[in-house]
Amino acid sequence: MEKFEDIIKSEKPVLIDFFATWCGPCKMMHPVLEELHEKVGDKARVIKIDIDKNQELAAIYNVRSVPTLMIFRNGELKWRTSGVQPIQTLEQELEKYY
Repeated sequence: MEKFEDIIKSEKPVLIDFFATWCGPCKMMHPVLEELHEKVGDKARVIKIDIDKNQELAAIYNVRSVPTLMIFRNGELKWRTSGVQPIQTLEQELEKYY
């Protein structure tokens, strides 16, 4: 399994979805993220991180609500938001870092 630090150091943008299995809005985001993954193909990565299984990582990145979405490129946080987002917003943000 890849380490989080290695994943976010990618030259390709990486969208991280911090979620919880018990979170209704997170469940709403699942099909959006699946579609986004198909649309961006190999231009970017879409990674889901369960905050209940990765509490330390959630604390490091100050995740206080779910879903929290972040885009990293070359190890740098480029964008962050919380709450359900439309696929168009996610595509636009990712495209800035191709």
